[in-house]
Amino acid sequence: MNACRVVFFGTTDFSAAVLDTLVTEGYEIAAVVTQPDKPVGRKHVLTAPEVKTYALEHGIPVVQPVKLSKEPEAALSFQPDLIVSCAYGQLIPVSILEAPKYGCLNIHPSSLPKYRGGAPIQRAVMNGDTETEVCLMEIAAGMDSGKVYARIPASIGPDETSSELFEQLKEPACELIRSALPKYLAGELPGEEQDEAGVVLAPNISREEEQVSFQNEPITALYNHLRGLIDVPLGYGIIDGKRVKFARIGKEEKAQTAAPGTVLGFEDHAMRIAAEGGVLLVYELQMEGKSRMDADAFRNGAGRQLVGKVFD
Repeated sequence: MNACRVVFFGTTDFSAAVLDTLVTEGYEIAAVVTQPDKPVGRKHVLTAPEVKTYALEHGIPVVQPVKLSKEPEAALSFQPDLIVSCAYGQLIPVSILEAPKYGCLNIHPSSLPKYRGGAPIQRAVMNGDTETEVCLMEIAAGMDSGKVYARIPASIGPDETSSELFEQLKEPACELIRSALPKYLAGELPGEEQDEAGVVLAPNISREEEQVSFQNEPITALYNHLRGLIDVPLGYGIIDGKRVKFARIGKEEKAQTAAPGTVLGFEDHAMRIAAEGGVLLVYELQMEGKSRMDADAFRNGAGRQLVGKVFD
C-alpha cells in the first residue's frame, strides 16, 4: 500500500479507469467524491455514476455533494495528502485546493493550453484535429490553467468518434498514474507553465450545437461535427418537423448537384443525404420518439417517405 492518502474526484467511465489504476498501484484511496445519481434514459431511471459503482464494489467511501463549493468538508474530512481528479464535472474550490500536502492533480485529455474546459475530446474531434494529448496537471483556481507535469501524445483517426477517442485515451491516462505520479510525489517533475497565448476553450456542448446544418456545413465539417457528438449527446437534423439523430455515419467526398440536406435514397445499408461537396452516409439513426435502428430497418418503415425531402 502506498502511504500517500488520496481522495479521488471523478464521475465517468473514463474516471473509473483512472481510479482503478490508483487502486491497482497501491495508493490508499480514502474516499471518492462524485456527482449525485441522475435519471437516465426515457424512463428516467435513477443511475449511479460509474465511479460510484466502482468505489462501492471496492469498499471505498463515496460522497456526492450537489454543490461542492458549499460542501467542501465532503472531501476535507478525509484528510487527503493528495487529491487526484479526472472528469469530475464541478470546479474544485480553493479551500480544498490548498489543503493537501501534495496538492491537487487532474488528468486532462487535451494538448493544453488547447481545449481548456469540459468537452476537450468532443471539441478535438469536431474541429477535425489529428493529434491530441493526455496531461497530468496541477489544479489551479482558473479552469485547467495549472502547471503541466507530464504529457502523453495520441493520434485521432480521420473517422474516429468522440466515444472511440475516449476509449483510446484511457490507457495513456492510466499510464500517467503509473509512470508520472510517482515522479511527481518524489519531487522530480517541476512542471511547465502553460502559454496563455495558446489558450483555446472547450466548453460543454450546448443544446444548439447538437443540431447540424446541411445548408451551412460542407461535408467535412458536417462529418466532423457529427462524429464529435457520437455517442453522447448525438447530433441531429430536422426533417418534416421531426428530429433525426445520427448514431453511425460515413461520408463520400465528391461533386454534388442536389440541394444540401436532400435525402437521396438508401444504398449499401446507408441513408444517403446530400451535402456541399459530398454525401453523408447514415448507417444508424434515431427518429424522434423511436429507438435506434439501422438504415435498412428505417428504409422499410418511415425512411422511404423521406426520399427527396430536405433536412432543415
